[in-house]
Amino acid sequence: MAKKKLGFAFSLVIQGKHRLYSLSVQSDVLARTCFVTTRDEDAESGFQRVLDERRADLIADYIDKGLGTIPSAVVLSAQPEAELKVLANRTSLEFNDTPRAFLVLDGQHRIWGFKKAKTQLRVPVIIYNDLSKQQETRIFIDINTKQRPVPNELLLDIKKLADYETSDEKLLGEIFDSFHRDKKSPLYGLTSPTKRSKGTISRVTFNNSVKPVMTLFSEKSSDSIYSALSAYMAAFVTSAKQHKHKVDITNPTTFKASLWLFQDVAQRVKDLFGAQYTRQNFEAVLLPVFERVKSSKFKNPGNSATALYADLQAAMRGTFTL
Repeated sequence: MAKKKLGFAFSLVIQGKHRLYSLSVQSDVLARTCFVTTRDEDAESGFQRVLDERRADLIADYIDKGLGTIPSAVVLSAQPEAELKVLANRTSLEFNDTPRAFLVLDGQHRIWGFKKAKTQLRVPVIIYNDLSKQQETRIFIDINTKQRPVPNELLLDIKKLADYETSDEKLLGEIFDSFHRDKKSPLYGLTSPTKRSKGTISRVTFNNSVKPVMTLFSEKSSDSIYSALSAYMAAFVTSAKQHKHKVDITNPTTFKASLWLFQDVAQRVKDLFGAQYTRQNFEAVLLPVFERVKSSKFKNPGNSATALYADLQAAMRGTFTL
Protein backbone atom coordinates (compact mmCIF):
# COMPACT_ATOMS: atom_id res chain seq x y z
CA MET A 1 0.00 0.00 0.00
CA ALA A 2 1.33 3.42 -0.97
CA LYS A 3 2.41 5.64 1.92
CA LYS A 4 0.41 8.79 2.57
CA LYS A 5 2.26 11.93 1.47
CA LEU A 6 2.05 15.35 3.13
CA GLY A 7 2.99 18.58 1.35
CA PHE A 8 4.01 21.96 2.77
CA ALA A 9 5.25 25.27 1.40
CA PHE A 10 8.77 26.13 2.59
CA SER A 11 11.53 28.72 2.46
CA LEU A 12 15.12 27.67 1.85
CA VAL A 13 17.71 28.85 4.37
CA ILE A 14 21.42 28.33 3.71
CA GLN A 15 23.79 28.41 6.69
CA GLY A 16 27.37 27.49 5.89
CA LYS A 17 27.32 24.03 4.31
CA HIS A 18 23.78 23.28 5.45
CA ARG A 19 20.53 23.78 3.54
CA LEU A 20 17.58 24.15 5.90
CA TYR A 21 13.88 24.06 5.12
CA SER A 22 11.75 26.54 7.08
CA LEU A 23 8.03 25.80 7.20
CA SER A 24 5.03 25.46 9.52
CA VAL A 25 3.45 22.10 10.33
CA GLN A 26 0.39 21.05 12.32
CA SER A 27 1.22 19.90 15.84
CA ASP A 28 -0.58 16.57 15.42
CA VAL A 29 1.55 15.80 12.35
CA LEU A 30 4.71 16.42 14.38
CA ALA A 31 3.34 14.31 17.22
CA ARG A 32 2.95 11.24 15.02
CA THR A 33 6.02 11.60 12.75
CA CYS A 34 8.79 12.57 15.21
CA PHE A 35 10.95 10.64 17.67
CA VAL A 36 13.69 11.70 20.07
CA THR A 37 16.56 9.29 19.77
CA THR A 38 17.77 6.64 17.33
CA ARG A 39 18.60 4.44 20.34
CA ASP A 40 14.92 3.78 21.12
CA GLU A 41 12.85 1.29 19.20
CA ASP A 42 9.53 3.09 19.31
CA ALA A 43 8.75 6.78 19.31
CA GLU A 44 6.43 6.83 22.33
CA SER A 45 8.80 5.03 24.72
CA GLY A 46 11.62 7.24 23.49
CA PHE A 47 9.86 10.34 24.80
CA GLN A 48 8.96 8.64 28.07
CA ARG A 49 12.46 7.36 28.82
CA VAL A 50 14.46 10.42 27.82
CA LEU A 51 12.34 13.40 28.83
CA ASP A 52 10.53 14.98 31.77
CA GLU A 53 6.84 14.10 31.56
CA ARG A 54 5.80 16.89 33.95
CA ARG A 55 7.28 19.46 31.57
CA ALA A 56 5.39 17.90 28.65
CA ASP A 57 2.17 17.96 30.70
CA LEU A 58 2.65 21.68 31.40
CA ILE A 59 3.09 22.36 27.67
CA ALA A 60 -0.02 20.32 26.81
CA ASP A 61 -2.03 22.18 29.45
CA TYR A 62 -0.71 25.52 28.16
CA ILE A 63 -1.85 24.61 24.63
CA ASP A 64 -5.27 23.28 25.64
CA LYS A 65 -6.09 26.32 27.78
CA GLY A 66 -5.22 28.68 24.92
CA LEU A 67 -2.95 30.72 27.17
CA GLY A 68 -0.59 31.94 24.49
CA THR A 69 1.73 30.94 21.66
CA ILE A 70 4.78 28.76 21.10
CA PRO A 71 6.66 30.72 18.43
CA SER A 72 10.10 29.09 18.63
CA ALA A 73 10.90 26.58 15.89
CA VAL A 74 11.20 22.85 16.39
CA VAL A 75 14.40 21.56 14.75
CA LEU A 76 14.23 18.21 12.97
CA SER A 77 16.47 15.94 10.93
CA ALA A 78 14.69 14.08 8.11
CA GLN A 79 15.23 10.31 8.21
CA PRO A 80 15.16 7.89 5.24
CA GLU A 81 11.61 6.88 6.27
CA ALA A 82 10.45 10.45 5.50
CA GLU A 83 11.50 10.27 1.83
CA LEU A 84 11.72 14.06 1.97
CA LYS A 85 11.45 15.57 -1.50
CA VAL A 86 11.35 19.09 -2.95
CA LEU A 87 8.60 19.26 -5.56
CA ALA A 88 9.06 20.56 -9.07
CA ASN A 89 7.66 23.98 -8.23
CA ARG A 90 10.65 24.46 -5.84
CA THR A 91 8.37 26.09 -3.23
CA SER A 92 6.86 22.94 -1.71
CA LEU A 93 8.23 19.78 -0.21
CA GLU A 94 6.60 16.51 0.71
CA PHE A 95 7.31 13.65 3.07
CA ASN A 96 5.73 10.43 4.22
CA ASP A 97 3.15 10.59 6.99
CA THR A 98 4.85 7.86 8.96
CA PRO A 99 6.35 7.33 12.43
CA ARG A 100 10.09 7.97 12.79
CA ALA A 101 10.15 10.28 9.77
CA PHE A 102 12.05 12.95 11.76
CA LEU A 103 14.59 12.88 14.55
CA VAL A 104 14.07 15.79 16.96
CA LEU A 105 17.21 17.89 17.42
CA ASP A 106 15.52 20.63 19.45
CA GLY A 107 11.99 20.89 20.86
CA GLN A 108 11.64 17.40 22.35
CA HIS A 109 9.38 18.47 25.22
CA ARG A 110 7.23 20.61 22.95
CA ILE A 111 6.55 17.67 20.64
CA TRP A 112 5.72 15.36 23.54
CA GLY A 113 3.41 18.11 24.76
CA PHE A 114 1.80 18.12 21.30
CA LYS A 115 1.23 14.37 21.66
CA LYS A 116 -0.56 14.93 24.98
CA ALA A 117 -2.58 18.01 23.96
CA LYS A 118 -6.14 17.79 22.70
CA THR A 119 -5.79 21.08 20.77
CA GLN A 120 -3.94 21.45 17.48
CA LEU A 121 -1.86 24.42 16.44
CA ARG A 122 0.50 25.35 13.65
CA VAL A 123 4.15 25.15 14.64
CA PRO A 124 7.29 26.71 13.06
CA VAL A 125 9.70 23.98 11.97
CA ILE A 126 13.26 23.82 10.66
CA ILE A 127 14.19 20.62 8.81
CA TYR A 128 17.71 19.41 8.05
CA ASN A 129 18.06 16.79 5.34
CA ASP A 130 20.76 14.26 4.44
CA LEU A 131 22.61 14.57 7.76
CA SER A 132 24.92 11.79 8.89
CA LYS A 133 24.49 10.40 12.42
CA GLN A 134 27.66 12.24 13.40
CA GLN A 135 26.29 15.53 12.05
CA GLU A 136 22.97 15.00 13.85
CA THR A 137 24.80 14.37 17.10
CA ARG A 138 27.02 17.42 16.72
CA ILE A 139 24.11 19.73 15.89
CA PHE A 140 22.15 18.35 18.86
CA ILE A 141 25.13 19.04 21.15
CA ASP A 142 25.63 22.53 19.70
CA ILE A 143 21.96 23.46 20.17
CA ASN A 144 21.79 22.12 23.70
CA THR A 145 25.09 23.53 24.97
CA LYS A 146 25.58 26.84 23.15
CA GLN A 147 22.07 28.22 23.60
CA ARG A 148 21.75 29.89 27.00
CA PRO A 149 18.39 29.78 28.79
CA VAL A 150 16.97 32.89 30.40
CA PRO A 151 18.20 33.01 34.04
CA ASN A 152 15.59 32.15 36.66
CA GLU A 153 16.39 35.43 38.38
CA LEU A 154 15.34 37.40 35.29
CA LEU A 155 12.20 35.32 34.83
CA LEU A 156 11.15 36.07 38.42
CA ASP A 157 11.86 39.75 37.88
CA ILE A 158 9.71 40.07 34.75
CA LYS A 159 6.84 37.75 35.73
CA LYS A 160 5.04 40.69 37.31
CA LEU A 161 5.05 42.48 33.93
CA ALA A 162 3.25 39.50 32.38
CA ASP A 163 0.91 39.15 35.37
CA TYR A 164 2.11 35.54 35.73
CA GLU A 165 3.13 35.69 39.40
CA THR A 166 1.61 33.36 41.98
CA SER A 167 0.46 35.01 45.21
CA ASP A 168 3.61 33.75 46.98
CA GLU A 169 5.87 35.01 44.19
CA LYS A 170 4.17 38.40 44.28
CA LEU A 171 4.60 38.75 48.03
CA LEU A 172 8.21 37.56 48.00
CA GLY A 173 8.92 39.89 45.08
CA GLU A 174 7.59 42.90 46.99
CA ILE A 175 9.69 42.02 50.04
CA PHE A 176 12.81 41.53 47.90
CA ASP A 177 12.19 44.87 46.17
CA SER A 178 12.00 46.59 49.57
CA PHE A 179 15.36 45.13 50.59
CA HIS A 180 16.75 46.16 47.20
CA ARG A 181 15.43 49.75 47.09
CA ASP A 182 15.30 50.91 50.71
CA LYS A 183 18.55 52.76 51.43
CA LYS A 184 18.14 51.87 55.12
CA SER A 185 17.90 48.17 54.32
CA PRO A 186 20.66 45.99 55.84
CA LEU A 187 20.94 44.38 52.39
CA TYR A 188 21.03 47.62 50.39
CA GLY A 189 23.56 47.24 47.58
CA LEU A 190 23.81 43.49 48.21
CA THR A 191 20.87 42.27 46.12
CA SER A 192 20.63 41.48 42.40
CA PRO A 193 17.12 41.43 40.88
CA THR A 194 17.82 40.04 37.40
CA LYS A 195 20.93 37.87 37.56
CA ARG A 196 23.13 35.80 39.83
CA SER A 197 26.46 37.41 40.62
CA LYS A 198 29.14 36.97 43.27
CA GLY A 199 28.73 39.20 46.30
CA THR A 200 24.99 39.66 45.86
CA ILE A 201 21.79 37.86 46.85
CA SER A 202 19.70 36.83 43.85
CA ARG A 203 15.92 36.61 43.75
CA VAL A 204 16.12 32.82 43.57
CA THR A 205 18.33 32.55 46.68
CA PHE A 206 16.16 35.13 48.47
CA ASN A 207 12.90 33.31 47.68
CA ASN A 208 14.27 29.90 48.66
CA SER A 209 15.53 31.32 51.97
CA VAL A 210 12.55 33.47 52.95
CA LYS A 211 9.67 31.26 51.77
CA PRO A 212 9.99 28.73 54.68
CA VAL A 213 9.41 31.52 57.26
CA MET A 214 6.43 33.12 55.50
CA THR A 215 3.95 30.93 57.38
CA LEU A 216 5.02 32.61 60.65
CA PHE A 217 3.38 35.89 59.67
CA SER A 218 -0.34 36.16 60.38
CA GLU A 219 -0.44 39.50 58.60
CA LYS A 220 0.55 38.92 54.99
CA SER A 221 1.37 42.50 53.98
CA SER A 222 4.80 42.92 52.43
CA ASP A 223 5.48 46.04 54.51
CA SER A 224 4.95 44.30 57.86
CA ILE A 225 7.01 41.27 56.84
CA TYR A 226 9.79 43.46 55.48
CA SER A 227 9.84 45.48 58.70
CA ALA A 228 10.38 42.39 60.85
CA LEU A 229 12.87 40.69 58.52
CA SER A 230 14.82 43.89 57.98
CA ALA A 231 15.16 44.45 61.73
CA TYR A 232 16.23 40.82 62.16
CA MET A 233 18.81 40.90 59.34
CA ALA A 234 20.27 44.16 60.66
CA ALA A 235 20.56 42.61 64.12
CA PHE A 236 22.13 39.44 62.69
CA VAL A 237 24.84 41.36 60.82
CA THR A 238 25.51 43.80 63.70
CA SER A 239 25.68 41.04 66.32
CA ALA A 240 28.17 39.13 64.21
CA LYS A 241 30.38 42.21 63.81
CA GLN A 242 30.35 42.94 67.55
CA HIS A 243 31.89 39.52 68.15
CA LYS A 244 34.32 40.03 65.24
CA HIS A 245 32.81 37.29 63.07
CA LYS A 246 33.47 37.89 59.38
CA VAL A 247 30.03 37.02 58.06
CA ASP A 248 29.40 37.24 54.32
CA ILE A 249 25.63 37.55 54.34
CA THR A 250 25.54 37.26 50.52
CA ASN A 251 26.92 33.71 50.71
CA PRO A 252 23.87 31.52 49.86
CA THR A 253 24.63 29.05 52.66
CA THR A 254 25.00 31.79 55.27
CA PHE A 255 21.96 33.71 54.04
CA LYS A 256 19.70 30.65 54.09
CA ALA A 257 20.86 29.55 57.53
CA SER A 258 20.37 33.06 58.92
CA LEU A 259 16.77 33.17 57.66
CA TRP A 260 16.01 29.68 58.91
CA LEU A 261 17.14 30.79 62.37
CA PHE A 262 14.59 33.62 62.28
CA GLN A 263 11.79 31.48 63.74
CA ASP A 264 13.91 30.43 66.74
CA VAL A 265 15.04 33.99 67.43
CA ALA A 266 11.57 35.50 66.89
CA GLN A 267 10.07 33.02 69.35
CA ARG A 268 12.66 33.96 71.99
CA VAL A 269 11.99 37.67 71.34
CA LYS A 270 8.26 37.11 71.79
CA ASP A 271 8.87 35.26 75.08
CA LEU A 272 11.08 38.04 76.41
CA PHE A 273 9.56 41.22 74.99
CA GLY A 274 6.17 40.31 73.61
CA ALA A 275 5.49 40.80 69.90
CA GLN A 276 7.97 43.68 69.63
CA TYR A 277 10.20 42.65 66.74
CA THR A 278 12.70 45.49 66.82
CA ARG A 279 16.35 45.47 65.93
CA GLN A 280 17.30 46.00 69.59
CA ASN A 281 15.20 43.05 70.75
CA PHE A 282 16.61 40.78 68.06
CA GLU A 283 20.13 41.82 69.08
CA ALA A 284 19.38 40.95 72.71
CA VAL A 285 18.79 37.37 71.60
CA LEU A 286 21.47 37.15 68.89
CA LEU A 287 24.46 38.66 70.71
CA PRO A 288 24.84 35.67 73.09
CA VAL A 289 24.49 33.32 70.11
CA PHE A 290 27.44 34.90 68.30
CA GLU A 291 29.41 34.81 71.54
CA ARG A 292 29.16 31.01 71.53
CA VAL A 293 29.39 30.11 67.83
CA LYS A 294 32.83 29.59 66.26
CA SER A 295 34.12 32.10 63.69
CA SER A 296 35.22 29.21 61.47
CA LYS A 297 31.58 28.36 60.83
CA PHE A 298 31.23 31.63 58.90
CA LYS A 299 34.71 31.71 57.39
CA ASN A 300 34.05 28.40 55.63
CA PRO A 301 30.28 27.90 55.64
CA GLY A 302 30.40 25.17 52.98
CA ASN A 303 27.36 24.23 50.94
CA SER A 304 25.05 22.95 53.68
CA ALA A 305 22.72 25.59 55.09
CA THR A 306 21.20 22.83 57.22
CA ALA A 307 24.54 22.19 58.96
CA LEU A 308 25.19 25.89 59.63
CA TYR A 309 21.63 26.34 60.89
CA ALA A 310 22.15 23.41 63.29
CA ASP A 311 25.33 25.06 64.63
CA LEU A 312 23.47 28.35 65.20
CA GLN A 313 20.60 26.52 66.89
CA ALA A 314 23.05 24.72 69.19
CA ALA A 315 24.72 28.02 70.12
CA MET A 316 21.31 29.51 70.83
CA ARG A 317 20.26 26.62 73.07
CA GLY A 318 23.48 27.11 75.03
CA THR A 319 22.43 30.66 75.92
CA PHE A 320 19.20 29.59 77.63
CA THR A 321 18.97 29.95 81.43
CA LEU A 322 16.07 29.87 83.90
